[in-house]
Amino acid sequence: MQTKPKFDPNSPEIKAYLDDLAHQFVREGTMVAFPTCLPGMTTPIPLDESRITALDINSEGHIYGGTSGRQAHLFGAAFHHLTGIVLDAGTVPGCTSTAAVCCGTSRTIAFMNGPQGGRAVTIPHIKLAEDWIQEWGLAPPVLQELGECVSGEPVVHAIALPSRNTIVGVTTNHLFTMDVESGRIAVVGEAPGRGRLAPGRAGVFGQDDATHLWRFDVSSGRIHRADVHVPDGEWTEPLRWARNRDTGLLFTADATGRLFSFDGNKFRLLGKVHLAPVGPMAVTPDGRLFGFCGAEIANLFCCDTQSGTVTNLGVAASVLEQRRYGYQFGDALTGRDGELVFGEDDNGGHLWLYFPKITSLHT
Repeated sequence: MQTKPKFDPNSPEIKAYLDDLAHQFVREGTMVAFPTCLPGMTTPIPLDESRITALDINSEGHIYGGTSGRQAHLFGAAFHHLTGIVLDAGTVPGCTSTAAVCCGTSRTIAFMNGPQGGRAVTIPHIKLAEDWIQEWGLAPPVLQELGECVSGEPVVHAIALPSRNTIVGVTTNHLFTMDVESGRIAVVGEAPGRGRLAPGRAGVFGQDDATHLWRFDVSSGRIHRADVHVPDGEWTEPLRWARNRDTGLLFTADATGRLFSFDGNKFRLLGKVHLAPVGPMAVTPDGRLFGFCGAEIANLFCCDTQSGTVTNLGVAASVLEQRRYGYQFGDALTGRDGELVFGEDDNGGHLWLYFPKITSLHT
């Protein structure tokens, strides 16, 4: 009769297994999962209403966002100085998802969807730059509905232009603009909403079909259909974009996980992530591209946009503030000081702050 070997926790095989297990999660840098509240003082956004699907950052470095779920909430957040707060700004009756949040010069506009279609909602400027450690107090912000963007059509995405005075958005079938101060919406014309919009040097780009991008020329107000041919690949999924805010260079990915840069005229293949599809992405000030890839249990990746080298950094995990795994994310942006902020698209969603590993300086 065969004798069962004695378990040895110090054996090379067990040590290798434990080492591999440990390296499945955030191999470099530090992640902090921050709840949707003022910790210890207010309650987070309810579990089934807290899937974070839209983020933007204003000129003060404060973050505004929106959730999706049984009801959609809007919020403001700050993580510098004596802040450390996510403030729930409330809900809009009949809205169950947030498609986009756009920070303007004096206020923020959210684009929310429900059974009746897509509508614009104003979030007033929230005074978040206070001492939120011991001396604080704030009246609840009052949301203002601005009405439907295009009758009967949900909003797919919207972005604020660099001036932060104008917003360009797209519904399922139409492109529209909005003046941030007046709230006036103008329907420009027909354009398919098949993914997120990208603010390029030559205009705003959107996905036209499986082989082309359309371009909206802001100065002339014209939509140029089939303006740019996309490279060979699988372009069957709605596009996501990231933008280097210093150079204006754009980044996207096809359905197989191949990463590309785009300068407004041509694409350049960078590398390929190990899982697909590619989710939200953001660019650090040193030009590195970070994002999540894969369905259900997403992995963080880093792409050196000069060499095209792609590194798998593992599954998101936080051991500071909240001890939590992160599996799905809905949006991403670059924070005030170069940190990355990811919105967790899951029940009980948190804002995840990621502080990448500092790379060595080359002289």
